Amino acid sequence: MSTLYPAPKKVAVIGAGMVGLSTAWFLQEHGVEVEVLDRDGVAAGSSWGNAGWITPGISTPLPDPAVLSYGIKAVISPASPVYVPVTADPRLLRFLATFTRNSTMRRWSRSMRALVPINGHAISAFEDLAAGGVDSPAREARSFIAGYETKEQTEFLLTELEHIADSGQDVGFEELTGDEVRAAEPTFSDRIGAGIRLLGQRYLNPGEYVAALADSVRARGGTIREGAEVTGITDETKGVRLAVRGGGDERFDRVVVATGTWLDHLARPFGVRMHVQAGRGYSFSVPIDHTPQGPVYLPAQRVACTPLGDRLRVAGMMEFRKPDAALDPRRITAIVDAARPYLTGVDLDDRQDEWVGSRPCTSDGLPLIGVTSSPRVCVAGGHGMWGITLGPATGRLLAEAMVTGRPAAELTPFDPLR
Repeated sequence: MSTLYPAPKKVAVIGAGMVGLSTAWFLQEHGVEVEVLDRDGVAAGSSWGNAGWITPGISTPLPDPAVLSYGIKAVISPASPVYVPVTADPRLLRFLATFTRNSTMRRWSRSMRALVPINGHAISAFEDLAAGGVDSPAREARSFIAGYETKEQTEFLLTELEHIADSGQDVGFEELTGDEVRAAEPTFSDRIGAGIRLLGQRYLNPGEYVAALADSVRARGGTIREGAEVTGITDETKGVRLAVRGGGDERFDRVVVATGTWLDHLARPFGVRMHVQAGRGYSFSVPIDHTPQGPVYLPAQRVACTPLGDRLRVAGMMEFRKPDAALDPRRITAIVDAARPYLTGVDLDDRQDEWVGSRPCTSDGLPLIGVTSSPRVCVAGGHGMWGITLGPATGRLLAEAMVTGRPAAELTPFDPLR
């Protein structure tokens, strides 16, 4: 951000998910008037049905060496936890090629070190939102356990936790026997023979939380326009002009593009060349006999479970596909089949809220946060699986940079023009 430009008085934020609304909220903290526009509505994208984890301790780059262990037969199987449909889409093929090149230990370590500083802001940013009146809890996970069939299987996560710590990220954990896992969390079945308890993490109901965040933005004088599709941004001498479908043009001092998987269209004219690919995740909720005290994690099956009231949200899959493609019931079946042997007191056949949402993924596993080729156009997106965890931290750091004109060192690795 250049100090040659005065602090903005009125900012448009395009996108009413966790990242966009957090940015709007923290801009309000600096006295900025905000208007949030979304083509659908609040939490209409990947912010609604995800697992709702706030896990800075394990917020890691998505391209990792484990990806290289998947063979072609695995990733094109509908039952695979990482699914790539056979395609001739050149943009997806380029993304996958670059993603694979970044899935080495050396590049993972470099990207992990880049994430550590912003991870350090995650919890305190949520605390700022709570203190400022966002009326939805971010609960401390009294029990956050990753369950495995055997002690040997825990070595993969233990090694990853070691690498995370080597990168400078603070993460606490305890190793558990199978009996200790079930004593702490009866939702795990007798098939679980070992586990790892993660310490210091939190969780929330994502749809409920983002709606409360939107309510807070409105209560503080902000405007949220749902069903307002921005079709273009024009950079002008004294600000930006937005073209809104069916709503004419509107002018603002600055604009933040936080449209998740749909970021490319509006950001590309301003020098953002990195493609944001939909990494689609699936979820549903089921009744439970016992409410867990925190998330229930099956890393080997890539299934994440979160207690939401009297039901359990079960989430999983990474499906590289077009964001608007219909829900594929085979993905739901794959999650059910993977989780069933390892859970007890959970009725996986009584499913509600079957959902698919598109995580915005970049090929290097790092988000795009900051100013573009225009000092009046910023972007905030591409957080992959960590939009809930890092949304508030992103909003706080970006808002401060926009208002003060001082670049945030924590955001340097996420330069949208890289």
